[in-house]
Amino acid sequence: MKNADFLTGITTSGTPHLGNYVGAIRPAVETSRDKNLNSYYFLADYHSLIKNHDPRLRKQSALEIAAAWIALGLDYDNCVFYRQSDIPEIPELTWILTCLTAKGLMNRAHAYKAAVADNEQDNDPDKGITMGLFSYPILMAADILMFNAKKVPVGKDQVQHLEMTRDIAARFNHIYENLFVLPEVVVDETSAVLSGLDGRKMSKSYNNYIPLFGTEKALRKMIMKIQTNSLGPDEPKDPDTCTLFSIYQAFATPEQTKAMAARYSRGIAWGTMKNELFEYINEILKEPRKRYDELIQAPSDIDAVLKKGAEKAREFSVPFLDRIRKAVGISSLG
Repeated sequence: MKNADFLTGITTSGTPHLGNYVGAIRPAVETSRDKNLNSYYFLADYHSLIKNHDPRLRKQSALEIAAAWIALGLDYDNCVFYRQSDIPEIPELTWILTCLTAKGLMNRAHAYKAAVADNEQDNDPDKGITMGLFSYPILMAADILMFNAKKVPVGKDQVQHLEMTRDIAARFNHIYENLFVLPEVVVDETSAVLSGLDGRKMSKSYNNYIPLFGTEKALRKMIMKIQTNSLGPDEPKDPDTCTLFSIYQAFATPEQTKAMAARYSRGIAWGTMKNELFEYINEILKEPRKRYDELIQAPSDIDAVLKKGAEKAREFSVPFLDRIRKAVGISSLG
């Protein structure tokens, strides 16, 4: 196996939603079909241990996310699609990197600083903060450096973690041996960030998300719950401030989006827009939903795909970790 040209993962902490699809899954599916790229995609189940302490939820989430990626067309024969926990070299590399990483660097991590800020009213600023949360960026660095990923697509909120990964890799290269590629941060400025039911970013944390593969009835019900303003049916409306329009735009063509914006300027009833949005998205998801439902009923088939992907991944990680171990002086004495 070669170094990863692209690498990205999704945490197994819940049900995949529309925001996951337009922000991560859809671009990954497109890249996975490129015969000229060596792309890695993984289920980040170790990452989910930080916040989720329900083993049943973690297992179910892994099943749903893997089924979603496959149902939406991920070319798992052309790319490397695996479960993080099936690669034992990753946690070993995590410890090696942990022993190189300055605590001060971790102190500056946004997630840790936010957690400390939430504890301002308490006498203990680290109340409820685990070492998993504190050292999360090191595990992320190991995910990336294990396969010497050249480019890592991330959202703006993850840019700091990629910068930390570069710092950690550079420190290893300086102290031991020049083994790690410094990954390039790829932020897709055109990638849609969907708003949820309440107008905030669609997120499991806010519980404002629309599941990707609910039933048609459930999808319609969720879209009907999206908050709108009190403007009447014939009054002009601003598409740039409308959650319904932002979701439609993420799925529609530029021509369709332009036409819908014109209808907004003339006036469109919220009920009409909600119905049309449901019909449009439902048509896109209809066939993938059937495939998803079939896959959910055959978890052993999904497991076989992930195991095969792990075998491909370990063709790189096993010999590469051996080089890393030798570089730090952990190897046979013979």
